[in-house]
Amino acid sequence: MKRSIPPIRFYLRAALLALSAVIATPVAAADSAVIVLYHRFGENQYPTTNIRLEQFEAHLKELKSGGYTVLPLTEIMAAFAEGRALPDRTVAITIDDAVASVYTRAWPRLKQAGLPFTLFVSTDAHDRHFKDYMTWDQIRELKQAGVTIGNHSVTHGHMVDATAEENAAEIEKSNARFKAELGEAPSLFAYPYGEYANAPRAAAEKAGFKAAFGQHSGVAYASADRFTLPRFALNEHWGEIGRFREIANALPLPITVVVPGDTRVTQPNPPPLTLVVSPEVGPLTKFACYAPSKITMNIDGHDRAAKASFAQPFTRGRNRVNCTMPGPDGRWRWWGIQFYVPNKTL
Repeated sequence: MKRSIPPIRFYLRAALLALSAVIATPVAAADSAVIVLYHRFGENQYPTTNIRLEQFEAHLKELKSGGYTVLPLTEIMAAFAEGRALPDRTVAITIDDAVASVYTRAWPRLKQAGLPFTLFVSTDAHDRHFKDYMTWDQIRELKQAGVTIGNHSVTHGHMVDATAEENAAEIEKSNARFKAELGEAPSLFAYPYGEYANAPRAAAEKAGFKAAFGQHSGVAYASADRFTLPRFALNEHWGEIGRFREIANALPLPITVVVPGDTRVTQPNPPPLTLVVSPEVGPLTKFACYAPSKITMNIDGHDRAAKASFAQPFTRGRNRVNCTMPGPDGRWRWWGIQFYVPNKTL
């Protein structure tokens, strides 16, 4: 029997109904947030840590376009801890190191845009009056204006290479300086260079911070470890507006099991990586991981396990692995991990 084709008005009516549903639907709730990270602004002599001013202004314009909710990082962490939903496409802005261009270039633009941010400060640079860094008076000015100040250690050293005593001293001494200069110690911590492993993580948790952050790509979500949360680092090379939109619209890729349990690499190098992916993200048909060297994936859809083998050993220092898979509405799910090969044997 010949199938009848509905008249064109049928499709028009269906399209209008669908559009009305989208317009009437409130902003969706989420238990995740994208956290972006900057260092320097308009300092083109440092391309690996600098964002060009025209790039930064494009990012702020995008965040103000109406599709995002930019919240203080402290508010996002409180929502995670209390089980409160966040608006879909929630974003937090963080800046590490408190260099002078934060005060002279980023702060005026963020203030004009009305966007909150968190500034992670390593105290020694300011105590020693490095001319390329903000003064304590300037940091106080930002704090009084509502900027969240976070702890970034004293010396900005490699905490993964340090002893437990050295890491505890870094945090204790920096907190004492914050109390002396700002009247209180920060509740949030960012690992210098974004380098985390079990030992620095334990130091941050023991010190009483509410959360601690690395420098590995991925979307923070409520059930993730609160002391190894990811941030998308932005610089001249990775700061074009197309990539920024992709990041700002990213969705979490919840991982329930990670093996090995410590990101500090000793032996074997490279370590075999096994991930168990939460069933909430659906089939793993397009799940993939990426690393600096060639990577071989073995995915077991039944057990939801993804095993990654690396062709070459990790190099000394930081080694990032990113895993992604397509999400709804053309958005990407994103998870990352940072392995660290130590500079010395403890």
